Amino acid sequence: MRILFTGGSGKAGKHAVAYLVAQGHRVLNVDKVLLDNPHIDNRIADINDAGQMFDIMASYAGYDELEPGTGVPKFDAVVHFAAVPRMLMMSDNECYRVNTLGTYNVIDAAVKFGVRKIIFASSETTYGVCFADGERKPEYLPIDEEHPVIPEDSYAMSKVVNEVTARSFQRRSGFDIYGIRINNVVEPHEYEQDFPTYFANPDMRRRNIFAYIDARDLGQLVDKCLAINGLGFQIFNASNDNHSVAKTTEELIQTYYAGVPAAKMGEEETFYSNKKAKDLLGFAPEHNWRMYVKA
Repeated sequence: MRILFTGGSGKAGKHAVAYLVAQGHRVLNVDKVLLDNPHIDNRIADINDAGQMFDIMASYAGYDELEPGTGVPKFDAVVHFAAVPRMLMMSDNECYRVNTLGTYNVIDAAVKFGVRKIIFASSETTYGVCFADGERKPEYLPIDEEHPVIPEDSYAMSKVVNEVTARSFQRRSGFDIYGIRINNVVEPHEYEQDFPTYFANPDMRRRNIFAYIDARDLGQLVDKCLAINGLGFQIFNASNDNHSVAKTTEELIQTYYAGVPAAKMGEEETFYSNKKAKDLLGFAPEHNWRMYVKA
């Protein structure tokens, strides 16, 4: 597929685009920072400028596309990851503006140019646990896509708004628009670097619901979304199968979630359910932290 990918230079994006290229896709990375990958085309642009997004949506990805003499090829899919990646990086209102307006511009341009597969990055923060003022417990475990999304911070609010925006575009167009609520992204080097600290102090992982998503598995999930058509509007949690600490499900429930309704779960099963992605997309995470570091 010929894919326009926004935010491919970021922490999650650079691994996702590398995975997609390895599967044989052609990727044009749209970002404010160039991605140093010889297999990926880059375009510097601002998602908050609708004109720039419309221009790039109908442009060549590279010089080689001039050779056939048949005009500008059409993108088969748009993957939108570009955003202010968290709260406390800039003013709250600017974070909200960039994320909501940028998402509107990207999806609007994609729909108007007839790109029938659009995938966008949402966030675990929508569930209101990660950036809560104080401690907020989930309403039930494991957290699935039906769990209420009522956050307090501007970043997570922007992601909830983006989901509503995407749903509206899907209703109007009939295209496939899938959102991925991405959990805490872990790069390969971070297992050895960070996980021993998590094992020693599990409290550090409470706001992430003790979950994580390997950046390479996130790339797989994006590719699975690209491969499945006809689902309309969907939201998928993105996580690996297990907790990010060296404690059992029962130990974590007793310590952190006493009184929270919980389904029967496996000994290491993540509290951030990825069942929907597995059932509908065939998602199969391959990277368990135990492959890279010992507790």
